[in-house]
Amino acid sequence: MKKIGIDARLYYQTGVGVYLRNLISEIGHLDKENQYYLYIRPQDKKKIEFPDNFIIRYTNAPWHSFAEQWQFYWQLMSDRLDLMHFTYFSYPILYKKPYIATVHDITPLLFKTGKASTKNPIIYWIKHKVFCYVLKSQIYNSEHVITPTIAVKDQILSIYKNIKNEEITSIYEGINQELLFCKTDAKQQDNPLFQGKFMIYVGNFYPHKNVENLIRAFSIVKTQVKLLLIGPHDHFSNRILNLIKAKNQEDRIKLFDNATIQDLTFAYKNAVALIHPSHSEGFGLPIVEAMHFDLPIIASNIPVFQELMENQNISFDPNNINEMAEKISEFIKQDKQKIKYNNMIRFSFLEMAKKTLVIYKKILYIN
Repeated sequence: MKKIGIDARLYYQTGVGVYLRNLISEIGHLDKENQYYLYIRPQDKKKIEFPDNFIIRYTNAPWHSFAEQWQFYWQLMSDRLDLMHFTYFSYPILYKKPYIATVHDITPLLFKTGKASTKNPIIYWIKHKVFCYVLKSQIYNSEHVITPTIAVKDQILSIYKNIKNEEITSIYEGINQELLFCKTDAKQQDNPLFQGKFMIYVGNFYPHKNVENLIRAFSIVKTQVKLLLIGPHDHFSNRILNLIKAKNQEDRIKLFDNATIQDLTFAYKNAVALIHPSHSEGFGLPIVEAMHFDLPIIASNIPVFQELMENQNISFDPNNINEMAEKISEFIKQDKQKIKYNNMIRFSFLEMAKKTLVIYKKILYIN
């Protein structure tokens, strides 16, 4: 029996949290031979149930922190793991035992993003330099790198010249189990936000998501269709609200913060379309989720989206507000119904977990 660690500190965060919850759930069903050490935050401990071969380790070391570099490092060392899986681009750089890394995207290398983008320019510059160093160290010192798309793999190979093609595996993610088995109720049907025709955006409101340009584009579209922005309430959502007010769009563009999984399921099932204007993504869970519900998609023409949707969507230049508005207007005039997407079998968290286990076992055998 081997001891395998999984960094699950982001278990209940958006994006990476969906990846973690589904990966851990599937591995729990697939692998009863090895012993897993899950590193989670103490505040999450009452919410999670795991199989008997999973050992829970609580850590107070947040990602991107000094505690991560020292406290988390010694915690990992004391557990004497045979293999560690870092599931986010943040890890103790002194950790030299065998590990693999999932690099979901390289957006922070290319754009100001996340909470760091709100910092003083000098502080942001320092944090960005530290991030670049940590990510480079993580990639070069790992036994293997996993990316969610070929597009991200290609980006890494183009930036980090000393890593080989065979040292990176792209593995598609899937449809969140919570969505697959979710049932909606009268609360969603009676919600005023869901009355009439509406389009949706799903995700956070970080600058690289380009939601502000979406608001500017939608404000010049002549339509009775509403736009629902479904995402978390934070500093960035406040900026979004201010822009909606500045554009006098309070009646047409609505912010739906902290929606439940039932709300999200209802939105996917009943929306006219999903709009995703992002400048950069590593995968795009809302894209795949919308495809699962046969929802038409209007999205930016970035490589990741082109890879996932295989030209089955309407695309636009994310920097061109007028083009974005034109594509939305054309779609509304056509009054398109649901669409059946091809090649959806690619997207499966079960298959993702199986392929991840293959990598675990290959490295454990070598070491």
